[in-house]
Amino acid sequence: MKNKDVLMQEKAKILQQMNEAIAGNDPDAFAEAFEKLSMNIQENILNEVEMQRQSADAVALAARGVHPLTSEETKYYQAVIEAMKSSNPQQALTDLEVVMPKTVIDRVFEDLVARHPLLDAINFQNTSGLIEMYLNTDEGQLASWGKLCDEITKELSSGFKMVNMGLKKLSAFLPVCKAMLDLGPTWLDRYVRDILTEAIYNGLEEGIIAGTGKDQPIGMMKQVGDDVEVSGGVYPDKQAIAVTSLDAVTYGSLLAKLATTPKGKNRVVQNVILVVNPTDYFTKIMPGTTIMTPSGTFVNNVLPYPTTIIQSIRVPANKAILGLGRKYFMGIGTAKSGKIEYSDQYRFLEDERVYLTKLYGHGEPLDNNAFQVLDITNLKPAILKVEVQTSGE
Repeated sequence: MKNKDVLMQEKAKILQQMNEAIAGNDPDAFAEAFEKLSMNIQENILNEVEMQRQSADAVALAARGVHPLTSEETKYYQAVIEAMKSSNPQQALTDLEVVMPKTVIDRVFEDLVARHPLLDAINFQNTSGLIEMYLNTDEGQLASWGKLCDEITKELSSGFKMVNMGLKKLSAFLPVCKAMLDLGPTWLDRYVRDILTEAIYNGLEEGIIAGTGKDQPIGMMKQVGDDVEVSGGVYPDKQAIAVTSLDAVTYGSLLAKLATTPKGKNRVVQNVILVVNPTDYFTKIMPGTTIMTPSGTFVNNVLPYPTTIIQSIRVPANKAILGLGRKYFMGIGTAKSGKIEYSDQYRFLEDERVYLTKLYGHGEPLDNNAFQVLDITNLKPAILKVEVQTSGE
């Protein structure tokens, strides 16, 4: 199928030939040019019909969860399909000049955040091919008032930290059935994104919650800071705070610790999250945050301060994490090359090949006071207290 611009250029040449035939009084040349014109118009109409059909298909596929691709994405997947179908895919992929578009990883991140509330609660960013990032680890400072021409008497003292994103690596394997390649770029994109979504999350959740810092992110349950002693690359665990009730006084004292930075500065407490494993949620947190109203109905997740409760299987039994979600930074992206690699180190099933894509990143709490580990072993169920007052006659 010819490009519309090409057809327009051909049409202009045909019209010129027709004009020359009329000027030269050459009926045979005119008939030949007219036949070319009719074919050009026919091809142009067929192109429009095909474009409308593809547009309708794209709408239908989008309704079924298949994203319409950009021209860059289509070009990338078409090149990958051709490389994977070649007799020497390892060499073909090595020589591939196009790289995975940033929009593919962006969509993977959108799917991740939509499916997993933990990633929506933290500062989760696509760092693409960045190797280093500078993060503000402290709260904002006040500027100084003074005369218009006075020298600056106070500098901003917010702490900045350089984070190396290339220290940690996630590897995702893509077992691709050869028949999958015949379905075209749109379905290959759907498959790749689904695989990457699951692979990334399974690798991330453990790191975000309890990562040791050695070849993996530093988890919310770990101590961080310049004065923390790190042994063999492993960060020490936070001391768990025993909690038997989630009443206003107890909960307020816990939040007050979040409201102070390690440097003793006050900060506004927002985006509070409470992360707990599913079993403990139903046996401890739910009974501890559920009350029966006077009308006889139950109200769940009742806490003294607005809090998002998140279930995660990675949280140890009898433990919970209370903290400021946005004070945990997690950045991840593709390698600078952005290429899918072919590996022959695996035994392949018939009609199946295994491919590898590398993802780099790092995650850590931005300060040691941003998260607290709670010991909820003896957490008591919530009780709605009702006081009856009587007046004397």
